Amino acid sequence: MEVAGGAETEIRPLKPCLLRRNHSREQHGVAASCLEELRNKACDILAIDKSLAPITLVLAEDGTIVDDDDYFLCLPSNTKFVALASNEKWTYNNSDGGTAWISQESLDVDETDTGAGLRWRNVARQLKEDVSSIILLSEADLQVLIDAPCSDLAQELRQSCVTVQGLQNTLQQVLDQREEARQSKQLLELYLQALEKEGGILSKQQESQTVGDQTDAVDTGGNRESSSTIALTSQILTVLKEKPAPELSLSSQDLELVAKEDPGALAAALSWDAEKTVTVQQACNQELSLRLQQVQSLRSLRNLSARKSSLPGERQEPKRARQDPT
Repeated sequence: MEVAGGAETEIRPLKPCLLRRNHSREQHGVAASCLEELRNKACDILAIDKSLAPITLVLAEDGTIVDDDDYFLCLPSNTKFVALASNEKWTYNNSDGGTAWISQESLDVDETDTGAGLRWRNVARQLKEDVSSIILLSEADLQVLIDAPCSDLAQELRQSCVTVQGLQNTLQQVLDQREEARQSKQLLELYLQALEKEGGILSKQQESQTVGDQTDAVDTGGNRESSSTIALTSQILTVLKEKPAPELSLSSQDLELVAKEDPGALAAALSWDAEKTVTVQQACNQELSLRLQQVQSLRSLRNLSARKSSLPGERQEPKRARQDPT
């Protein structure tokens, strides 16, 4: 390949890839040094009519369009590609299941493993866009990243294994903090229940009256709304039913859905009384507000740090340059 200026030539190594057509399970192994060469081979090997050009190459696992040679070179060997003709659109194929980024030797993993591989990569990409989104992740997503192979996660995030190991330790700390908060809430609930049985909480009467008013308000519309469908997935409903302090297990997006759900419909879906439903929704709303405040604080600190680093007279620019390699 000619380098800019035309005076020298650069021989790029061949990258082994796996190619298939959309909606097809039959794949072909090819080797190419650049995207243009891979497109040409796709047309020949997959028998794509030249009249259907231009050919678009996408990652089989998530449909990401690959149209940059530098990005192509960063991909690992045996990456799976789908070749799309001009009149085709990518559709997810369950057989890909997140194996496009995995080496050929590991393609014999079971379906559960491939699904998990796709999940942690999607969460990692969300984290790569904004590291403060750690606060917004569900416990399940945090655990997925913690369990992900360090070397694979480092490759996905374009970071060193040492940096990624530190990140996974941080994720584990976040998970531990949520578990500690859950246990603290459970202990507090047990303590309050014991005091209530002994008649030691005088303010309980006032609290019961307040909840009773809320219950009446919910029950007023219960006959109309309880039969309506709710927007929550079965996974969210399972967490609400089975997890103690479920607000600590859900992602921020799920918390928002729970908080906005109609109390009557939610109570009917969970077979709960109105008081318990309102209490859980309030807890979800409070947890969501807390997480959003934490994210806002982190972003404000980051912006402040960036402004201070860019002030004239500061001798920190070389340090920042080393932290952001090109």
